[in-house]
Amino acid sequence: MGQKVNPISFRLETGDNSPQWQSSWYANKINFPKFLIQDKKIRDFIQDRLYSAGIVAIRIERSTKSVKIKLIVSRPGLVIGRGGKELETTKKQIQALLKNSKQAIDIQVEEFKNTDLSAKLIAEKIAYQLTKRMPYRRVVTGAMERAVSAGAKGIKIVLSGRINGAEISRREKFSQGTVPLSTLRSQIDYHQCPSLTRSGYIGAKVYLCLA
Repeated sequence: MGQKVNPISFRLETGDNSPQWQSSWYANKINFPKFLIQDKKIRDFIQDRLYSAGIVAIRIERSTKSVKIKLIVSRPGLVIGRGGKELETTKKQIQALLKNSKQAIDIQVEEFKNTDLSAKLIAEKIAYQLTKRMPYRRVVTGAMERAVSAGAKGIKIVLSGRINGAEISRREKFSQGTVPLSTLRSQIDYHQCPSLTRSGYIGAKVYLCLA
């Protein structure tokens, strides 16, 4: 029986093109559970509040006096707002979310220019289009063609569930180009996202080979 491994965690710190840690901090046994729960709350809050900004990654770094949050988004204007008002509002809301924390909140915004080279954005777009009852083959084919045209070496998309409203759930795989998952030298971006349709959930997994 095959053992399934997350492509991102499998390649952490393996080379120059390896993916970065999403959280970077150290804590003792007492503070570790508290910080871990805070990170989860921060990520869920930002994902819900700034979903329309096209969030690619949320990276959190901690020091003794501050929490540094780096947002990589495709639409930074929606995060910053006019005169930075949206950014300040987000800071205050995160500070209130952490309640008794005395650490200052520092948010940095970085633009991600090509949305077709992010597995997360591709998976979320596929999930949204499936929710709108668009033909799944057209959705997947269009996503693969755009990714390869943008410069990706290959892409693999796996859909599982009650595809096209079928009574029995099934799994379908689509691929274009090369996606070598058995080597550490390849730069693989991965994300999975559920889509709630009228017939039930359909899971979408996207494997994107960037280099």
